[in-house]
Amino acid sequence: MNDKPNYYYPPEDAARQSASGATPEAPSVASPESSEIPASLRRRDRSRMVPIVAALAVGAVIGGASGAGAALLVTGNRGATAVSGSNETQGITVNRPDSVTAVTAVAAAVSPSVVTISVTDTSGSGGTGSGVVLSEDGYILTNNHVVTLDGAAASPQIQVRDNNGHLYTATIVGTDPTVDMAVIKLDNASGMTPIQWADSATLNVGDVTIAMGAPLGLAGTVTTGIISALNRSIQIASSAAPQDGTGTDPNSSGPFDFFNFDLGQGQQSSGSVAATINIPVIQTDAAINPGNSGGALLDASGKLIGINVAIANAGSTSGQSGSIGVGFALPSNLAKRVSTEIIASGKATHGLLGAKVSDAANAEGSTTVGGRLEEIVAGGAAEKAGLKAGDVVLKFNGFPVTDASDLTALVRTSAAGESVTIQVLRDGKVQDIAVTLGTYEG
Repeated sequence: MNDKPNYYYPPEDAARQSASGATPEAPSVASPESSEIPASLRRRDRSRMVPIVAALAVGAVIGGASGAGAALLVTGNRGATAVSGSNETQGITVNRPDSVTAVTAVAAAVSPSVVTISVTDTSGSGGTGSGVVLSEDGYILTNNHVVTLDGAAASPQIQVRDNNGHLYTATIVGTDPTVDMAVIKLDNASGMTPIQWADSATLNVGDVTIAMGAPLGLAGTVTTGIISALNRSIQIASSAAPQDGTGTDPNSSGPFDFFNFDLGQGQQSSGSVAATINIPVIQTDAAINPGNSGGALLDASGKLIGINVAIANAGSTSGQSGSIGVGFALPSNLAKRVSTEIIASGKATHGLLGAKVSDAANAEGSTTVGGRLEEIVAGGAAEKAGLKAGDVVLKFNGFPVTDASDLTALVRTSAAGESVTIQVLRDGKVQDIAVTLGTYEG
């Protein structure tokens, strides 16, 4: 088979349930209190880290059933802290603190910064996703498709559960369908543990990844893998909420009409969707499943490198769903910029090039891949910078461009008014051109 992979959201889309449906409860686990990780744990190699994930899954069930507490000694600049818990929390269970790995320490430290988000709309439909804590007073970053139920809900009701099992109501601060992110604010929250940011521009293929979230509603789930690829661009359905508040996406024939979305219980939608978005992502083989959307993708030191957003299927029509080792996360640098702008003003900005783009590889006689500029918009950023129809964009601010999707994703995820350097192939010669991007009105 030579089917092209299809991408779909893994969040509440697959954990979606009716108002009367049941969502699996997470096993009972322990709650950490420190984000510092000992150097001795960070030095463990990946072959030692991988098996602990399965062990923790078993330990969580056994520990929860028996009601046994757990303790993990996490050390750092703040001194040693005993992390303890009981069967009343949804954190991370550690039954053998004398043999923990880096994954154990990261999971325990970051658990307070990852939450489970339950969303319902006026029709009674609902689903479950994940989110990360941005501030002590309860700003939470997640995916737009989590809080809009894949674009079906304009006025959702949102409930958030932290790793201690405390429940909060929440309201939407702002959404950004262009890159599928949203910020919500918990009501009456204080003393929460903000996530620590990593610089996604410094990542390497092969770096260890740790995913945390609530796949299939199972809060406090930890999986691990590596970065499989960087600077990947994918196209997924837009999850812009309807404007009329009726709970029906104006770009579809029904509230769940999205291609290759896992809608829960192994079912997938069969409809088509008019609106799509291009996003740049980190590819990872850490298991990401429906319900992980909006959750954390972490590095080996417990810092956020990405927000889990989508998974791929094999292009079959058999209703296949779940992780096949091809998951995607929005890079932390993009997530940080967008969330900061949303908190400040309720929305984020995005760049506009002002050109119609095609895949250079499809052009007659082409000898290279890239984004080919087919048409330049009068008065746009491309024209002002001197770009011409027929130029093939090879790099955007140093990032390789292999097709139109790459270029669109890189432009849209840049800030409006940002100055960028675009490398183009023109008349057989490569040259760099400075461009000041316009403002995309999505």
